[in-house]
Amino acid sequence: MDRKTEELRDIFMSVAEEETVTETQEESRGSLADRGDVGQRLSDVVERMRERYAFRTDLDDDELCALVRGFYDGETDADLARELDVSRHTVFRARMDLHLLRESDLDAPFDLDVLRDWLDDEDPLTDVADDLDVSASTVRRYRDALAARNESRAANDRYRDEFDSILADSDLTGGLTDDVKDDGLEDATEDAEVDVSF
Repeated sequence: MDRKTEELRDIFMSVAEEETVTETQEESRGSLADRGDVGQRLSDVVERMRERYAFRTDLDDDELCALVRGFYDGETDADLARELDVSRHTVFRARMDLHLLRESDLDAPFDLDVLRDWLDDEDPLTDVADDLDVSASTVRRYRDALAARNESRAANDRYRDEFDSILADSDLTGGLTDDVKDDGLEDATEDAEVDVSF
């Protein structure tokens, strides 16, 4: 131990009421393979969101988890609607409930600030639609997307980040642990004689 380290240790021991300066180490976080079932982890996030927010579709947790996976696989709302046997509108509403926004969800044919102003005034959607020269369903869609973005931001994008993390772990785990399982035994038995009769 050098002189500086000894001086720091002495200062610490004079201030602290402990006789030791050794910090206990945290337990290892484990390997990627030990991170738990991806489906269960997704389901836990969906369940927490359902408890916190009012979901507007009748999709159950398994269907919502399938929607999350499909969204991250790059499936369109039409693809997801076919897969789940529901309307595209239902898929859109479920995505908004789960804070799963695409860039196109906020790419409105009008100024979103104007929509925000109208909505702040609590005007009827038909009046807003007339003023913006679009259908009421278009106004409703962008209103829902804005609300989902605001909800997500208010939660610091926590749920979206959790989905990102779970599915990124899944990709890593699948790729890395499968290779380890396959290659380990294959390399060990590469030169072994396999034509053995009993």
